[in-house]
Amino acid sequence: MTTTTQRNEPALLPGDFAIWIFIFAELLVFGVFFLIYAVVRIQNLEMFNHYQLTLNREFGAANTLLLITASYFVVRAVHAIREGQVRNCQFWLYAALGCGGGFLALKSLEFHEKFSAGIGLGTNTFYMFYLSLTAFHFLHVILGMIILLAVAIKARLGYYSAAEHTGVETGASYWHMVDLVWIILFPLVYIIR
Repeated sequence: MTTTTQRNEPALLPGDFAIWIFIFAELLVFGVFFLIYAVVRIQNLEMFNHYQLTLNREFGAANTLLLITASYFVVRAVHAIREGQVRNCQFWLYAALGCGGGFLALKSLEFHEKFSAGIGLGTNTFYMFYLSLTAFHFLHVILGMIILLAVAIKARLGYYSAAEHTGVETGASYWHMVDLVWIILFPLVYIIR
């Protein structure tokens, strides 16, 4: 009887273990931000409820749909590479990048609306949190897109196959963290009253 794990068996955590340390650290940082936001919101409920209504919920909902769709495409990319379908993997990664680009475009429009109206970090406590949290997440989307682009390029260059696809799973894991954070951030900042 052998104690080694066969290569075909999925690992406990997909991708490289180092990305999971990074993901857990990032989730901890966002978790602390969300907790502080919730406490300050309770202390300033009327102000937060008032200014929350100035946010573009339609853009926020569209961005949620874009990130969820991108995550679906990333899942399809991982499935494709596990089946040895490198071209399909690339296709799905580029589709996810398109959704990420859509997110960045809508969020940039939203930021432009606020900055054009003279709203900034110093406007009030609500906008300080809104701008800080969403800008911090915006940067994570950019990083996630850079990672997915690097994975797509490496797939095109033949680095991944059905037997070796850790890099695709690593990139996918990071992207799913970015999506998860938005799924929490959107209702917390835009919806919950």
